Amino acid sequence: MKAVIQCGGKGTRLRPHTSILPKPLMPIGARPVLELVLKWLRRNGIKDVFITTGYLGHLIRSVCGDGDQWNMRIAYTQEPEPLGTIGPLSLLRERLDEPFLVLNGDVLTDLNLNQFVASHRRHQPAVTIATATRCTKMDFGVIDESKCRVTAFREKPELSHLVSMGIYCMEPAVLERIPSGVPFGFDDLMFQMLEEKATVHVFKHSGVWLDIGRVDDFLKAQDIPWDEQSPAFAGSVAA
Repeated sequence: MKAVIQCGGKGTRLRPHTSILPKPLMPIGARPVLELVLKWLRRNGIKDVFITTGYLGHLIRSVCGDGDQWNMRIAYTQEPEPLGTIGPLSLLRERLDEPFLVLNGDVLTDLNLNQFVASHRRHQPAVTIATATRCTKMDFGVIDESKCRVTAFREKPELSHLVSMGIYCMEPAVLERIPSGVPFGFDDLMFQMLEEKATVHVFKHSGVWLDIGRVDDFLKAQDIPWDEQSPAFAGSVAA
């Protein structure tokens, strides 16, 4: 299976560091995030990778080359103008003719890709989204009311949500939904598919997932020995 790693963003949440380095090259210990992502893909049996680049893309090319150092084959696209989170796939229409993976270049996880792909093939949706549960602590007292009368009160509660991990398995037909030459986000794709009642499935992951674009997750990632991870992890729950 081929994988597309999205690396065209500017990493604004990690400024000023990303003024010098693109976010996928931010260091986790002694290694850039993107190297850890590539090694994770390789451990899970993925050899063919496309990296979509835009901002400081020449640095990503210099670091990763053709992928030979990881026994992988890497090809690149370059966005002349930002195309959003999913728009860069329009540059790969002719090269993605089978189900493929799409992932953000700033995601670190122990997701078992074999289980994820098997779930996609079993349910046969147009898109399967890898998901995790995240809790958000409110900074306010939350009030429930009915007809201006308080019915419940919660002091700074934690709200739990199922969120996208930025990892997807897609059918080639999805590429027909992505316009060429204009910004198009994953949210645009989801709104379109939900409006048309196209099938989108989720795969629930209960293990490690860090979004390196968030400062808290970037700091947490420094304490995990990523290079010691094994090829398959038990922390995935097939939906």
